[in-house]
Amino acid sequence: MIGAMAVTGAGGAVAPPLPRRVRVGYGLGSLCTGTFATVPGLILLYYLTNVLAVPAAVAGAAVFLPKAWDVLVNPVVGAASDRSTLRGGPRRPFLLIGACTLPPAFALLFAAPPLRGAAAAGYVALLFLVAATAYAVFQVPYVTMPAEMTEDPAERGRVLGWRVGFLGVAILLSGALAPALAHRGGGGPDSYRTMGAVVAALLALGMFGAWFCTARAPAVARSRAEPSLRAQLAAARSHRPFGFLAGMWTLQALAVGVMLAGVQYFATYTVGSAAAVTSLFGCLIGPLVLVMPLWNRLSDRWGVKRAQGCATLLFLTGALLLGLTPVAGTAFGHGAAALVGIAYAGLQLLPLTMLAQTLAADAVRTGRRRAATFTGLWTAAETLAFALGAGVFALLLAVTGFRSSDAGRFVDQPATALTAITLGMSVLPAVSAAASLLLLHHYREDDTATEPPSTAAPARAPSAPAPSASAQKEPGRAD
Repeated sequence: MIGAMAVTGAGGAVAPPLPRRVRVGYGLGSLCTGTFATVPGLILLYYLTNVLAVPAAVAGAAVFLPKAWDVLVNPVVGAASDRSTLRGGPRRPFLLIGACTLPPAFALLFAAPPLRGAAAAGYVALLFLVAATAYAVFQVPYVTMPAEMTEDPAERGRVLGWRVGFLGVAILLSGALAPALAHRGGGGPDSYRTMGAVVAALLALGMFGAWFCTARAPAVARSRAEPSLRAQLAAARSHRPFGFLAGMWTLQALAVGVMLAGVQYFATYTVGSAAAVTSLFGCLIGPLVLVMPLWNRLSDRWGVKRAQGCATLLFLTGALLLGLTPVAGTAFGHGAAALVGIAYAGLQLLPLTMLAQTLAADAVRTGRRRAATFTGLWTAAETLAFALGAGVFALLLAVTGFRSSDAGRFVDQPATALTAITLGMSVLPAVSAAASLLLLHHYREDDTATEPPSTAAPARAPSAPAPSASAQKEPGRAD
């Protein structure tokens, strides 16, 4: 059996495989990363405008600013973890701190206090800031751990395979469960409180599980990120392929962020049923696990850059077709959403494949381990793009006259706002995806070809090619 075989590490040394408990336990952490990446983006803006009567522009700021803070705090957490001398290793104590703070903060986020308007926005923004900080404390060390538990790419691929598997479960489960609970019984404050408590329990399960089960994980390597966002940007400027690749993914994450923020409004005002968000989200995310192997095969046959271009064009087409839902009908809208979902699977897989190739080539060319620096910047860009997506959609609502309301009180919206909701779910993501194609065009696969380092000292090359992204990371995350 594979699990009983020894694996070969760097320099030909034979190392024992990781215990199954460590692999599975590490994967449990994706119940947190997948859930927290999904639920606030899917529900929080709508919760503010349609339950707490927060004006759209204020609601957008309450969602955007805490996640923008996340971009600044990530390098700080990474540097603190790098320097940590806490008992239990440099990473696991941070996992425990995050596990103790994020679930209660998330539950309080949706506690629906007896506040409305700007006061409610202030409460949500403060709790979301606490939750985002707690998430960074957990997530930044978490994504670093696979590279430090083993230097064997095949073994790391097995570890990350569990992470991707639990990630798919987390996205599908939380994305379907959270809206269903939030809209149970008319979508009042009590329903959102219940949803917040249930999702907080799911977060706790993943976070405490990852902390507990990785207690026996070995530490065979140590990676270090640059200590600040400015230092990360300086390193990225010296690497053109990474710059084009990160820019491409940022625009695509922006498109996904806009669509994720808008799907609840699209369900309520375009499809005509707030509960339809569950089926629409299922169409968007359901194909994620099913069609990823197909994108992997296309990548092997055509090359990853060409496959990425096809996925982007398919996403663009599906997004534009969504705009025809008011005239073509609900079934057509769900079909267009499924088309976007098929493309979305490729957009999650293929950029990570290119990222792995780029980082492996950089290690050979420079003789330096800079994966932590580049993946930290990649994560920061994705976080900012998702937050900006929600902010852009909220701004669109504000300038077109969207009327916020309390829970249970349906307010007629002006035609301009209804049109903006449809365009925000279709044209805006399509434009962002089209812009990403320009950066993809400038990304050259041959730029990542490995070259000997120019220094006199011999470089330490990776022991084997990086594992394929189908066995690697959650969307937008890299180790």
